[in-house]
Amino acid sequence: MTAARAAIGVVLQPEHLRRTCSIAVVVGLVLTAINHGDTILGGDAGAGTAIKAALNFVVPFIVSNLGLLAGRRDELSGSHRSPGSGVSR
Repeated sequence: MTAARAAIGVVLQPEHLRRTCSIAVVVGLVLTAINHGDTILGGDAGAGTAIKAALNFVVPFIVSNLGLLAGRRDELSGSHRSPGSGVSR
């Protein structure tokens, strides 16, 4: 299995999708309210505002998935370390 396929498999697991979508909705709503709330409430929102608001949801979805994949990097690369191995702090 290629690394990309393994990553897609992890991202599409229902429990991960639920979490990453929930994060995207919450963060997207907050960002949209902060960045475009006055325009939307004033009735001046156009296509440009809609596109920018949509990106407020896409970006946190991508970032949360990247975080998920970073946390599973060893698992996806096929190298499994014991929980006690690594750099001590």
